[in-house]
Amino acid sequence: MISTNEILETIKMIQEESLDIRTITMGISLLDCADSDIDRSCEKIYQKITTRARDLVKVGEEIEGKYGIPIINKRISVTPIAMLLGASGGDPVKYARTLQRCAETVGVNFIGGYSALVQKGFGPGDLKLIESIPEALRVTDRLCSSVNIGSTKAGINMDAVRLMGQIIRQSAENTADRDCVGPSKLVVFCNAPEDNPFMAGAFHGVGEPDCVIHVGVSGPGVVRAALSKMEGGDLTDVADLIKKTAFKITRMGQLVGAEASRALGVPFGIVDLSLAPTPAVGDSVAHILEEIGLEQCGAHGTTAALAMLNDAVKKGGVMASSAVGGLSGAFIPVSEDAGMIDAARSGCLLLEKLEAMTAVCSVGLDMIAVPGDTSADILSAIIADEAAIGMVNSKTTAVRIIPAIGKKEGEELEFGGLFGSAPIMKVNYASPAKMIARGGRIPAPLQSLKN
Repeated sequence: MISTNEILETIKMIQEESLDIRTITMGISLLDCADSDIDRSCEKIYQKITTRARDLVKVGEEIEGKYGIPIINKRISVTPIAMLLGASGGDPVKYARTLQRCAETVGVNFIGGYSALVQKGFGPGDLKLIESIPEALRVTDRLCSSVNIGSTKAGINMDAVRLMGQIIRQSAENTADRDCVGPSKLVVFCNAPEDNPFMAGAFHGVGEPDCVIHVGVSGPGVVRAALSKMEGGDLTDVADLIKKTAFKITRMGQLVGAEASRALGVPFGIVDLSLAPTPAVGDSVAHILEEIGLEQCGAHGTTAALAMLNDAVKKGGVMASSAVGGLSGAFIPVSEDAGMIDAARSGCLLLEKLEAMTAVCSVGLDMIAVPGDTSADILSAIIADEAAIGMVNSKTTAVRIIPAIGKKEGEELEFGGLFGSAPIMKVNYASPAKMIARGGRIPAPLQSLKN
């Protein structure tokens, strides 16, 4: 039985501490939409998505009204489109336009899955899809794309890493008139999860059911508020408080997922219990780290504090849900976190420190803007470094980086909404070109041999 105090506590979290459900995401398999004719395949895709997700937005709004819980985004993830392209051939941008039309028809914020999985090499359709990404992101505004270039089991496909540096740069150039928004919807992964509800990296894995509902919770503001009221206590006490708070946050996600599953008549997949920040004041992972005792995010001690936060969130959240998955931990997207933005502006938070932080957090280098003259080779090397952290540590890492065409270090990109403002960060211009040009594959580490 839920007590009156618990109900009042949840209401306060929602009204005063920015607690929300960041997304309910419907995953839809498109494997049965494969066809040797790309136009027939696109028509099958449109019919399946608009049928399956017809009531997704309406159900989300009904749950919001019933429980008073804000659900910020309603989204769709689909089977990696490169798999369908391998069967159909043709112009992959047709698939991009079809997915955009599906998103508009059912009213979702984003649709993810313009994706390819190339950790061990390129299959039919992969290269053609990857090469089309800049154009696909230029002609759409709700489409998200991702490419998995490495895994602990397979190693790192350095040919794909080299190509993705070029693709990111080309995408930025294609959308330079819109603050280079293209790369903000493109994620390069190592160890990509198949059940991620968060954009831009969501796709529907081949091991998933035909249709499923995943939930991504939020709540950095709730954790920060709890810590701000804590008097005394050592770091063990801090971790325990975070763990208990994460339990409460995740329990709300479990409720919403179960309700959405029942109303839509599809299986409930997972709750992703990641702390997902926004540019709004009081909804920041960086501010949690500062509440723990750092003068500013990026100071020495930041990596240790983030490791503790990530671990406590997982421990608390896993007890509150029947199925935890996705990414699950603490996100550190620079442009989407008010505290990260301030720390990057002041120079306290540097790219090298962010890379160290990604060894212990949920994902990787996320929503980072770099000078417009950053070469494709440097972008590829940044991806390689991040993938190596994921590969060796058997965790998901990713890069979502934006070359700010025509802008320099110290200037900013303005995206608005959840994407926020991206201070342009300093990069190391020493050339990695010779290493990147070698290509090939970085072999999987010894810890991949677990059989």
